Amino acid sequence: MNDNEKYFFDVNGYLTIRNALSREQISALNVQIDRQIASHETPNQPQVAFNNVLGWRGAMIDLIDNPRVVPYLDALLGPPPYADAGRGPFFRLDHTYLTVLRPDAPDAGAPVLHGGNTPFDPGQFYHVSEGTIYNGLVVVAYNLTDVNEGDGGFGCVPGSHKANFRIPGDWNDLRKPNPIARAVGGPAGTAVVFTEALSHGTLPWHGHHERRTIFFKFNTYCSAFGATYLDEMTSSWQDLSDRQRAILEAPNSRGLGRRRQAVLTHR
Repeated sequence: MNDNEKYFFDVNGYLTIRNALSREQISALNVQIDRQIASHETPNQPQVAFNNVLGWRGAMIDLIDNPRVVPYLDALLGPPPYADAGRGPFFRLDHTYLTVLRPDAPDAGAPVLHGGNTPFDPGQFYHVSEGTIYNGLVVVAYNLTDVNEGDGGFGCVPGSHKANFRIPGDWNDLRKPNPIARAVGGPAGTAVVFTEALSHGTLPWHGHHERRTIFFKFNTYCSAFGATYLDEMTSSWQDLSDRQRAILEAPNSRGLGRRRQAVLTHR
Protein backbone atom coordinates (compact mmCIF):
# COMPACT_ATOMS: atom_id res chain seq x y z
CA MET A 1 0.00 0.00 0.00
CA ASN A 2 1.27 3.44 -0.82
CA ASP A 3 0.73 6.41 1.49
CA ASN A 4 -2.41 7.56 -0.33
CA GLU A 5 -4.01 4.11 -0.08
CA LYS A 6 -3.06 3.75 3.57
CA TYR A 7 -4.60 7.12 4.41
CA PHE A 8 -7.74 6.36 2.41
CA PHE A 9 -8.20 3.00 4.14
CA ASP A 10 -7.56 4.46 7.58
CA VAL A 11 -10.18 7.17 7.03
CA ASN A 12 -12.78 5.08 5.18
CA GLY A 13 -12.24 1.43 6.15
CA TYR A 14 -12.11 0.14 2.57
CA LEU A 15 -10.40 0.62 -0.78
CA THR A 16 -10.79 -0.70 -4.32
CA ILE A 17 -8.17 -2.43 -6.45
CA ARG A 18 -8.87 -2.17 -10.18
CA ASN A 19 -7.76 -5.04 -12.41
CA ALA A 20 -7.25 -7.35 -9.45
CA LEU A 21 -8.31 -10.16 -11.81
CA SER A 22 -7.32 -10.67 -15.42
CA ARG A 23 -9.89 -11.22 -18.17
CA GLU A 24 -8.84 -14.87 -18.28
CA GLN A 25 -9.42 -15.26 -14.54
CA ILE A 26 -12.83 -13.56 -14.72
CA SER A 27 -13.87 -15.88 -17.54
CA ALA A 28 -12.63 -19.02 -15.77
CA LEU A 29 -14.33 -18.09 -12.51
CA ASN A 30 -17.63 -17.32 -14.25
CA VAL A 31 -17.48 -20.70 -15.99
CA GLN A 32 -17.14 -22.36 -12.59
CA ILE A 33 -20.15 -20.42 -11.30
CA ASP A 34 -22.22 -21.29 -14.39
CA ARG A 35 -21.56 -24.98 -13.82
CA GLN A 36 -22.49 -24.82 -10.16
CA ILE A 37 -25.69 -22.88 -10.83
CA ALA A 38 -26.69 -25.37 -13.53
CA SER A 39 -26.15 -28.23 -11.08
CA HIS A 40 -27.73 -26.82 -7.93
CA GLU A 41 -30.02 -23.91 -8.63
CA THR A 42 -33.74 -23.70 -8.08
CA PRO A 43 -34.96 -21.54 -11.01
CA ASN A 44 -36.15 -17.96 -10.51
CA GLN A 45 -34.39 -17.38 -7.22
CA PRO A 46 -33.50 -13.69 -6.73
CA GLN A 47 -30.26 -14.76 -5.05
CA VAL A 48 -27.97 -17.77 -5.31
CA ALA A 49 -25.25 -18.33 -2.70
CA PHE A 50 -22.50 -20.90 -2.36
CA ASN A 51 -20.28 -21.49 0.68
CA ASN A 52 -16.70 -22.77 0.67
CA VAL A 53 -16.04 -22.01 -2.99
CA LEU A 54 -12.34 -22.73 -2.52
CA GLY A 55 -13.44 -26.35 -2.66
CA TRP A 56 -14.20 -25.90 -6.37
CA ARG A 57 -10.45 -25.58 -6.91
CA GLY A 58 -9.45 -24.62 -10.46
CA ALA A 59 -9.36 -20.83 -10.85
CA MET A 60 -10.30 -20.37 -7.18
CA ILE A 61 -6.86 -21.59 -6.11
CA ASP A 62 -5.14 -18.51 -7.52
CA LEU A 63 -7.18 -16.27 -5.23
CA ILE A 64 -5.42 -17.67 -2.15
CA ASP A 65 -2.33 -15.62 -2.92
CA ASN A 66 -3.37 -13.27 -5.73
CA PRO A 67 -0.26 -11.10 -6.28
CA ARG A 68 -2.43 -8.03 -6.91
CA VAL A 69 -3.95 -8.38 -3.43
CA VAL A 70 -1.22 -9.91 -1.24
CA PRO A 71 0.61 -6.58 -0.62
CA TYR A 72 -2.60 -5.14 0.80
CA LEU A 73 -3.14 -8.15 3.06
CA ASP A 74 0.44 -7.82 4.28
CA ALA A 75 -0.24 -4.19 5.15
CA LEU A 76 -3.68 -4.66 6.72
CA LEU A 77 -3.05 -7.80 8.75
CA GLY A 78 0.13 -6.53 10.29
CA PRO A 79 2.79 -8.86 11.72
CA PRO A 80 3.84 -8.53 15.35
CA PRO A 81 6.66 -6.02 15.82
CA TYR A 82 9.14 -8.75 16.79
CA ALA A 83 8.36 -10.91 13.75
CA ASP A 84 11.03 -12.47 11.57
CA ALA A 85 9.86 -12.02 7.98
CA GLY A 86 10.87 -15.60 7.24
CA ARG A 87 8.10 -16.84 9.54
CA GLY A 88 5.37 -15.31 7.39
CA PRO A 89 2.95 -14.94 5.80
CA PHE A 90 1.23 -13.33 8.76
CA PHE A 91 -2.26 -13.59 7.34
CA ARG A 92 -4.38 -16.69 6.77
CA LEU A 93 -7.41 -17.49 4.62
CA ASP A 94 -10.31 -18.04 6.99
CA HIS A 95 -13.31 -18.84 4.77
CA THR A 96 -14.82 -18.25 1.32
CA TYR A 97 -18.22 -17.91 -0.34
CA LEU A 98 -19.97 -16.18 -3.24
CA THR A 99 -23.30 -14.58 -3.99
CA VAL A 100 -25.20 -14.04 -7.22
CA LEU A 101 -27.90 -11.36 -7.28
CA ARG A 102 -30.40 -11.43 -10.12
CA PRO A 103 -31.75 -8.28 -11.83
CA ASP A 104 -34.20 -6.29 -9.74
CA ALA A 105 -33.57 -8.17 -6.48
CA PRO A 106 -34.19 -5.37 -3.95
CA ASP A 107 -34.38 -7.65 -0.91
CA ALA A 108 -31.49 -9.97 -1.75
CA GLY A 109 -28.08 -10.00 -0.12
CA ALA A 110 -27.59 -8.58 3.38
CA PRO A 111 -29.78 -5.45 3.41
CA VAL A 112 -29.24 -4.72 7.11
CA LEU A 113 -25.99 -3.00 8.01
CA HIS A 114 -23.69 -5.10 10.19
CA GLY A 115 -20.22 -4.59 11.60
CA GLY A 116 -19.02 -1.30 13.05
CA ASN A 117 -16.58 -0.37 15.78
CA THR A 118 -19.32 -0.11 18.39
CA PRO A 119 -20.18 -2.41 20.08
CA PHE A 120 -16.67 -3.84 20.11
CA ASP A 121 -16.24 -7.32 18.64
CA PRO A 122 -12.81 -8.94 19.23
CA GLY A 123 -13.20 -10.89 15.99
CA GLN A 124 -13.85 -7.75 13.95
CA PHE A 125 -11.74 -4.75 14.88
CA TYR A 126 -9.48 -2.04 13.48
CA HIS A 127 -6.44 -0.72 15.31
CA VAL A 128 -3.29 1.22 14.42
CA SER A 129 -0.14 1.13 16.57
CA GLU A 130 3.18 2.82 15.75
CA GLY A 131 2.30 3.09 12.09
CA THR A 132 1.20 -0.53 11.65
CA ILE A 133 -2.41 -1.45 10.86
CA TYR A 134 -4.03 -4.38 12.67
CA ASN A 135 -7.41 -5.88 11.86
CA GLY A 136 -9.65 -8.74 12.75
CA LEU A 137 -11.28 -10.16 9.64
CA VAL A 138 -10.37 -8.50 6.31
CA VAL A 139 -12.55 -9.12 3.25
CA VAL A 140 -11.53 -9.26 -0.39
CA ALA A 141 -14.72 -9.06 -2.50
CA TYR A 142 -14.12 -9.68 -6.21
CA ASN A 143 -16.56 -8.28 -8.77
CA LEU A 144 -17.01 -10.82 -11.56
CA THR A 145 -19.51 -8.57 -13.34
CA ASP A 146 -19.60 -4.79 -13.67
CA VAL A 147 -21.08 -2.86 -10.76
CA ASN A 148 -21.98 0.53 -12.19
CA GLU A 149 -23.12 3.72 -10.51
CA GLY A 150 -26.74 3.31 -9.48
CA ASP A 151 -26.67 -0.49 -9.64
CA GLY A 152 -26.46 -0.96 -5.88
CA GLY A 153 -24.57 -3.92 -4.42
CA PHE A 154 -21.93 -3.42 -1.76
CA GLY A 155 -22.69 -0.51 0.53
CA CYS A 156 -20.93 0.77 3.62
CA VAL A 157 -20.72 3.65 6.07
CA PRO A 158 -17.26 5.13 5.51
CA GLY A 159 -15.35 5.64 8.75
CA SER A 160 -17.70 3.48 10.84
CA HIS A 161 -14.81 1.12 11.64
CA LYS A 162 -13.77 3.81 14.14
CA ALA A 163 -17.23 4.95 15.26
CA ASN A 164 -17.82 5.44 18.99
CA PHE A 165 -21.59 5.01 18.81
CA ARG A 166 -23.97 2.44 17.34
CA ILE A 167 -25.68 3.23 14.06
CA PRO A 168 -29.17 4.59 14.81
CA GLY A 169 -31.82 1.98 14.11
CA ASP A 170 -33.54 4.00 11.38
CA TRP A 171 -30.32 3.94 9.31
CA ASN A 172 -29.73 0.19 9.55
CA ASP A 173 -31.97 -0.92 6.66
CA LEU A 174 -30.32 -0.30 3.29
CA ARG A 175 -33.63 -0.86 1.50
CA LYS A 176 -34.74 2.54 2.78
CA PRO A 177 -33.23 5.92 1.85
CA ASN A 178 -29.98 6.17 3.76
CA PRO A 179 -28.07 9.46 4.19
CA ILE A 180 -24.81 7.88 5.35
CA ALA A 181 -24.32 4.72 3.24
CA ARG A 182 -22.06 4.76 0.18
CA ALA A 183 -22.20 2.38 -2.76
CA VAL A 184 -18.80 0.96 -3.72
CA GLY A 185 -18.59 -0.64 -7.15
CA GLY A 186 -16.27 -1.02 -10.08
CA PRO A 187 -15.90 -2.97 -13.32
CA ALA A 188 -15.51 -6.73 -13.44
CA GLY A 189 -12.10 -7.65 -12.02
CA THR A 190 -12.24 -5.02 -9.26
CA ALA A 191 -11.51 -6.14 -5.71
CA VAL A 192 -13.16 -4.26 -2.85
CA VAL A 193 -11.00 -4.72 0.25
CA PHE A 194 -12.51 -3.78 3.59
CA THR A 195 -12.23 -4.43 7.28
CA GLU A 196 -15.12 -6.42 8.71
CA ALA A 197 -15.23 -3.75 11.45
CA LEU A 198 -16.76 -1.44 8.84
CA SER A 199 -20.55 -1.18 8.91
CA HIS A 200 -21.55 -2.71 5.59
CA GLY A 201 -24.28 -4.57 3.76
CA THR A 202 -26.04 -4.94 0.40
CA LEU A 203 -27.84 -2.08 -1.27
CA PRO A 204 -30.86 -3.06 -3.41
CA TRP A 205 -29.65 -4.46 -6.72
CA HIS A 206 -31.01 -2.42 -9.63
CA GLY A 207 -28.61 -3.67 -12.30
CA HIS A 208 -30.03 -5.25 -15.45
CA HIS A 209 -27.52 -8.08 -15.18
CA GLU A 210 -26.37 -10.49 -12.49
CA ARG A 211 -24.12 -9.27 -9.73
CA ARG A 212 -21.53 -11.98 -9.09
CA THR A 213 -19.22 -11.50 -6.12
CA ILE A 214 -16.63 -13.85 -4.63
CA PHE A 215 -15.69 -13.25 -1.00
CA PHE A 216 -12.31 -14.39 0.34
CA LYS A 217 -12.03 -13.53 4.01
CA PHE A 218 -8.63 -13.37 5.68
CA ASN A 219 -7.55 -13.18 9.28
CA THR A 220 -4.34 -12.50 11.15
CA TYR A 221 -2.00 -15.48 11.61
CA CYS A 222 -3.14 -16.32 15.15
CA SER A 223 -6.91 -15.78 14.86
CA ALA A 224 -9.93 -17.55 13.39
CA PHE A 225 -13.48 -16.54 12.60
CA GLY A 226 -14.78 -19.69 10.89
CA ALA A 227 -15.48 -22.88 12.83
CA THR A 228 -13.23 -25.05 10.64
CA TYR A 229 -9.78 -24.61 9.17
CA LEU A 230 -9.06 -24.87 5.46
CA ASP A 231 -5.85 -26.86 5.89
CA GLU A 232 -8.00 -29.81 6.93
CA MET A 233 -9.91 -29.74 3.64
CA THR A 234 -6.88 -29.11 1.43
CA SER A 235 -4.19 -31.30 3.00
CA SER A 236 -4.34 -33.88 0.17
CA TRP A 237 -4.46 -31.36 -2.68
CA GLN A 238 -1.43 -31.60 -4.93
CA ASP A 239 -2.05 -28.34 -6.81
CA LEU A 240 -1.04 -25.99 -3.96
CA SER A 241 2.24 -24.15 -3.62
CA ASP A 242 4.11 -24.05 -0.31
CA ARG A 243 3.08 -20.39 0.11
CA GLN A 244 -0.58 -21.25 -0.47
CA ARG A 245 -0.37 -24.03 2.12
CA ALA A 246 1.11 -21.55 4.58
CA ILE A 247 -1.80 -19.15 4.00
CA LEU A 248 -4.25 -22.00 4.63
CA GLU A 249 -2.66 -22.97 7.97
CA ALA A 250 -4.75 -23.06 11.11
CA PRO A 251 -4.16 -20.23 13.62
CA ASN A 252 -0.74 -20.46 15.24
CA SER A 253 2.26 -18.34 16.21
CA ARG A 254 4.07 -18.96 12.92
CA GLY A 255 7.01 -20.27 14.94
CA LEU A 256 9.23 -23.23 14.21
CA GLY A 257 7.38 -26.54 13.95
CA ARG A 258 4.08 -24.73 13.56
CA ARG A 259 2.49 -26.76 10.78
CA ARG A 260 0.20 -29.61 11.69
CA GLN A 261 1.07 -33.17 10.72
CA ALA A 262 -1.97 -33.40 8.47
CA VAL A 263 -0.53 -30.58 6.36
CA LEU A 264 3.06 -31.80 6.40
CA THR A 265 2.09 -35.20 5.06
CA HIS A 266 -0.39 -33.83 2.46
CA ARG A 267 -2.71 -36.52 3.65
